[in-house]
Amino acid sequence: MKQNVLIIGSGGREHALAWKLAQSPRIGKLFVAPGNGGTCQVAENIPIEATDIDGLVQFAEKNEIGLTVVGPDDPLALGIVDAFRARGLRIFGPTRAAAEIESSKAFAKELMSEAEVPTASFRIFLKHDEALAYIHEHGAPIVVKASGLALGKGVYVCKTLAQAETALSEIMLDHVHKNAGDEVVVEEFLDGQEISIHAFCDGKTFVLLPPAQDHKPIRDGDEGKNTGGMGTIAPVSWVSADMLQTFGQQIVRPTLEMLAKRGRRFTGLLYPGLKMTSSGPKVLEFNARFGDPETQSYLRLLKTDLLDILETCVDGTLAELVIEWHSGFAACVVIASGGYPDEYKKGVPLRGVAEAERVSSVVVFHAGTSFEDELKTSGGRVLGVSATSDTLRNALDRAYEAAQLIQFEGMQYRHDIGAKALTTAF
Repeated sequence: MKQNVLIIGSGGREHALAWKLAQSPRIGKLFVAPGNGGTCQVAENIPIEATDIDGLVQFAEKNEIGLTVVGPDDPLALGIVDAFRARGLRIFGPTRAAAEIESSKAFAKELMSEAEVPTASFRIFLKHDEALAYIHEHGAPIVVKASGLALGKGVYVCKTLAQAETALSEIMLDHVHKNAGDEVVVEEFLDGQEISIHAFCDGKTFVLLPPAQDHKPIRDGDEGKNTGGMGTIAPVSWVSADMLQTFGQQIVRPTLEMLAKRGRRFTGLLYPGLKMTSSGPKVLEFNARFGDPETQSYLRLLKTDLLDILETCVDGTLAELVIEWHSGFAACVVIASGGYPDEYKKGVPLRGVAEAERVSSVVVFHAGTSFEDELKTSGGRVLGVSATSDTLRNALDRAYEAAQLIQFEGMQYRHDIGAKALTTAF
């Protein structure tokens, strides 16, 4: 039976979700609210903001939406799942209480401590002077984090005390992340490669996706400020099946059990970011939704109907479904506006997307774009150029070949996505 589906959000993740869901034979009408210049190619964009909970509920009721899929973190933190469920509407994502594992880093750290999930040692501060005294006592390198939601930009990896002082000032005194910085987590610096783990959850069981690797800093060599992600690869060849099973049993399972114990049963997508340290994997942070741009790589490899997966998570029947993946690798290179993750221009005309998609196995997902008379930039991360192949090297070569065909004033992207995975042997 066909059903209407609503996707909430406007980024590359939401375009990838729409692109994949549109392939389901059971899709009726597909809507994205508010969407972008790419989602309108596979779905109907609806001019309702992702944080307009009442407007979205009313739209879902009026348009007989059978399933709503939440992309970004803000509506989850605002309780969109609770609001939809209260009206008898089916929605993929965790409740406001369960989503606090992302919306409050302080809550997540305390929960991990109680659940004995491996993570960096930490302290939580509400006062700037106390946090400042602690970093001087602890020394550098050290990590300073705004506890709340900050579009992936609230984490400061500080190699010097001066950098840590600046981070605390920006977060707690200058309020560059607004009230996300009312509470600060200061934690030990962890060395090692970072990988992303995603788990579909139905409240009773979970299924892990293949491991992915994101690249957060803006510049090559992991230099510069953190972003929402400048590119991904999946899978990560040096992460074995045994390692993945360990992540599930030592990290995902105890986290879900502790959330349930606290009356915050989690359904949707749980995404722990891990650091592979010399003493084993440790959790950097949790996300309560699909990663962006990880989703742009994952959905290029997913063989199973995504609508089937999302519905089993909502209905509590995930254990009955076998999820299959295509062999090979996927890579995504994010093209961003000049100046991102700081100030950047919007409304810059862009060209070359059609030419890029003529490269073998390439799909370009839109993130910060809008389309009226012509395609223009509308955000910091503008496009995600994804490619697949039987080898990671070929997938990366195709993605970069396509990226070079795209043009707009000030565009920037990293040139070393996947480089660590190509040279790592464990």
